[in-house]
Amino acid sequence: MNEYSPITRLLVKHARDAFGTQTACDQQWKDLNFTEAPDLARAIADYEIFLSLISAAGSVLEFLPPNPQVSLDSIYVRDAALVCDRGVILCAMGKPQRSTEPAVQAETYAALGIPILGTISAPGKIEGGDVVWFDAHTVAVGRGYRTNDEGIRQFQDILGSDVEVVTVPLPHYRGPSDVFHLMSIISPVDGDLAVVYSPLMPVPFREWLIARAIALVEVPEEEFDSMGANVLAIAPRRCVMVAGNPITRDRLKAVGATVAEYDGREISIKGGGGPTCLTRPIARNSRK
Repeated sequence: MNEYSPITRLLVKHARDAFGTQTACDQQWKDLNFTEAPDLARAIADYEIFLSLISAAGSVLEFLPPNPQVSLDSIYVRDAALVCDRGVILCAMGKPQRSTEPAVQAETYAALGIPILGTISAPGKIEGGDVVWFDAHTVAVGRGYRTNDEGIRQFQDILGSDVEVVTVPLPHYRGPSDVFHLMSIISPVDGDLAVVYSPLMPVPFREWLIARAIALVEVPEEEFDSMGANVLAIAPRRCVMVAGNPITRDRLKAVGATVAEYDGREISIKGGGGPTCLTRPIARNSRK
């Protein structure tokens, strides 16, 4: 498992199924801490374009169905489950409004024949956006408001001793109500390349990346809030990112990456979830 090999199977949830109706968008957005209500029609159109980009490498798309037990946030499918080479680990959400999502996702994983290795249970909490795989034996986990020490301990126990879990303390930044994950500040796009926002990165973790000979594509300050650091690799150096981050895009291209962009105003910016958040890779071909 890693974050950059070619994706062969990918779990997503279409905007029409996550958002449901414009009324639901209008009623839920404030409680979920969206910046404003998504425009449903535009979100559906933008999501179709997004789907065409993420499937360009030939991955099989699996879709989560609509479910009244979950909210608009369910479009950000990465957060409710963790995936390793042996199967799925269901999360315990740090955001209370999302507490029902792991069990709802479990129904789809069961239907797809994907084994569930375990479940993080209270008082532990962990969200998928805080978990970044570098190779089959090395995974970094952000310790912040969405993921706590007990969640990390349970995650390590399920993975076993042959996987090194590197804990990365995250800053307070904008506080507990803000959506801030480890993947808010790092996106690996190849085995030796990652997009990072260094001003919010702990020094020991940044030094750890450099010691692993990972080159860093730096996101400028003016492109952090527009999700310049949230980049999905559908294959090595083959990237999908939110439009509106031209400096980061050009820096990626300068090191040999190809970049596809989508309009993320409705499906990403308003809810605080970029392309990595919108996707849960189930399988990647690490041999390519």
